[in-house]
Amino acid sequence: MNAPLNDDARSTPRPAPSAAVGVVCLKGRDVLLIQRGQPPLKGAWSLPGGRIEWGERASDAALRELREETGVEAELLGLLDVVDGLFNGADGAVSAHYVLVDYAAVWAAGEPRAGDDAAEAVFHPLDRLDELGLWAETVRIIRLAEARYGGR
Repeated sequence: MNAPLNDDARSTPRPAPSAAVGVVCLKGRDVLLIQRGQPPLKGAWSLPGGRIEWGERASDAALRELREETGVEAELLGLLDVVDGLFNGADGAVSAHYVLVDYAAVWAAGEPRAGDDAAEAVFHPLDRLDELGLWAETVRIIRLAEARYGGR
């Protein structure tokens, strides 16, 4: 149970979490991944995705971000999960908080090419994910998509 807020905590304005999307885009036994070109986690492999724009539906944001970061078109298959991405600054305090709405999709058209804030975009074999040092939540979400929709 959380402790009650004191007067200082109630009066201190805090930023709201940022709403964002991620896409597990499957093509046979491969998943589309990007290498991040910008912080947070610059250089790390991740799912394509990004922030939801004002007035944009989450599902539309997922397809837009997929197209912008990878050049790939896909059909959304369904919602997988909602994940909190909490990133700490050098002082250990939370410096960024993303609420990530993750969708599964199946590849429809296009060859991966890095765009927007992605440094690289590739289809990677599902049986070789351990080579990439992915965030545990990313692996969990990919495996969830594979279990529900694999082999498409």
